[in-house]
Amino acid sequence: MTTTTTQQTSASAPHEERRGAIELRGVRKMYGNIAAVDDLDLSVEPGEFVTLLGPSGSGKTTTMMMVAGFEELTSGTVLIDGEPVDRLPPKDRNLGVVFQSYALFPHMSAAENVGFPLRMRGVQRGERRGRAEEALARVGLAGLGDRRPRQMSGGQQQRVALARALVFNPAALLLDEPMAALDKRLREQMQDEVKTLQQSLGISVLFVTHDQDEAMSMSDRIVVMRDGRIVQEGAPEDVYAHPRTDWVANFLGDTNLLPCTVLERKDGEAVVDLGAWGVGRVRDRGAKGDAYAVSIRPEHLRFVDADRCENRGSGRVLSSTGLGATIRHRLHVGGQDVVMRELGTGSRATGGLDSEVTVGWSPEEAQLLVLEP
Repeated sequence: MTTTTTQQTSASAPHEERRGAIELRGVRKMYGNIAAVDDLDLSVEPGEFVTLLGPSGSGKTTTMMMVAGFEELTSGTVLIDGEPVDRLPPKDRNLGVVFQSYALFPHMSAAENVGFPLRMRGVQRGERRGRAEEALARVGLAGLGDRRPRQMSGGQQQRVALARALVFNPAALLLDEPMAALDKRLREQMQDEVKTLQQSLGISVLFVTHDQDEAMSMSDRIVVMRDGRIVQEGAPEDVYAHPRTDWVANFLGDTNLLPCTVLERKDGEAVVDLGAWGVGRVRDRGAKGDAYAVSIRPEHLRFVDADRCENRGSGRVLSSTGLGATIRHRLHVGGQDVVMRELGTGSRATGGLDSEVTVGWSPEEAQLLVLEP
């Protein structure tokens, strides 16, 4: 059984100890004949913030529940700091867990909720209260320990749940869509606060979300899941800029997909025939398949002079919508509708609806990818 020291560990201790490595080897979870998670290999390094991102039914929450010990593996193994934990109950895995519902006890005060894991570990009442108050102060709730959950806002309840997960100095933190119930402004605030706290503590985090913006803003590494498998992983900016398939490109943000024929591939660049768009050059990460498309994010298209841009297409403006700091244009170019997003509150590059325009892109900002069947 994992034991917990009775003295509150300083904020820097987890970073110094470099605990919190999580590893899944060949993990599978079957429900009858259906594989919710299928032969999954995954690792989280000490101090790393890794996000499992995917649509409903992709297996991300099931994966987290197997790490936490709330779901039994069909096969494979889970290791924490190099030690198998498959046979350990959740309380002995030394992992802090925050659920979407927060799961606070309504009859307990905030301090009692936070101190509950310490109570389960046999820590004496006086010390429990002191450590709970320290944990509440760490998440910005100093002086609110006597309040009941119903007396607190959604954001405050989320912080109580976070303090409860951290109070016993866990090896790592598991977060299952903990900000899904918050409004947009509070959610963005809590994203910043959780990331700042994670960095200050140096604690490993395995985070589950279906919110692409949340994953992009908080993660060191994004693991994109679909149908119980990992389809792509990497740094947020790399997965966003260089999706491997049309499904990943469409799931992680908006994109324009232009079917193409590959004419030449060399030195990380491809020459492609885009039909009515003409021939263009794009970045090539070496993906192999039977059919290809070029992915161009809306912000990477721009209005250009046709005589000065190699990669381009001509068409007309269908609509232009102001979105505050940006304008979204819908264009019909090369026989298909595309979306372009430009900074600013007004554009001097178009003559209004149905005007003729030429748009282009840089080869470094367009990606050759595989079209899935």
